[in-house]
Amino acid sequence: MRNEEVFSVRGDAELIARAGHLFDSARTEFLCAARDLKTWSRPGNRDAVRNRIRPADPAGFTPRKLLSPLALADEEARAHLRLVRSKGALVRISRSPLPHETILIDRRVMILAGQETPTGRECTVTTSQILVDGVHSLFWAIWDAAVDLETYLRTDVPHLDADGRMILKALASGLTDESAAKRLGVSLRTYRRRVAELEADSRFQAGLRAGELGLPR
Repeated sequence: MRNEEVFSVRGDAELIARAGHLFDSARTEFLCAARDLKTWSRPGNRDAVRNRIRPADPAGFTPRKLLSPLALADEEARAHLRLVRSKGALVRISRSPLPHETILIDRRVMILAGQETPTGRECTVTTSQILVDGVHSLFWAIWDAAVDLETYLRTDVPHLDADGRMILKALASGLTDESAAKRLGVSLRTYRRRVAELEADSRFQAGLRAGELGLPR
């Protein structure tokens, strides 16, 4: 790539075709921040990228993955992250808002991925040192405040009163707000206020929260 180059691609296949060689070039540092493990629409594309990362000195090369709690959606996802760790990568979980996916290679290349669309996600690739350095600093700031994967999974279960546990069960079951409020015998306004207090602003998050607390989904 030429100095200060920026270009965009659409979909994982085009990203691999036009920027796959950048993964080959990783030598000292490979950083990845993502909301979850579904940023690659096809597992084969993820494997294709992973297989291209062959640092010249594996002993001095440690990939780092920074993820949100959404990456722990199910036991399969947790098993995958443990496998990633067993192969030498460092994995941390952060509650800070994270982009759909950002990859930094040797502090000289950055790949920013947008949200998945029917035609594939749009990715921007840049070697602009100003942009790379800025995002690199943000990554490390969030990384330092994040929690190691195993530590996060061992986090003590937070205290919830009986009403809170019932609301989480209702959320995780997929009931509408109206049906859940009626079942619990509270007003719709009260129900929604309690949901906000529990910081479970989606059915998916509620399912995660219920799993963390050992409640049936």
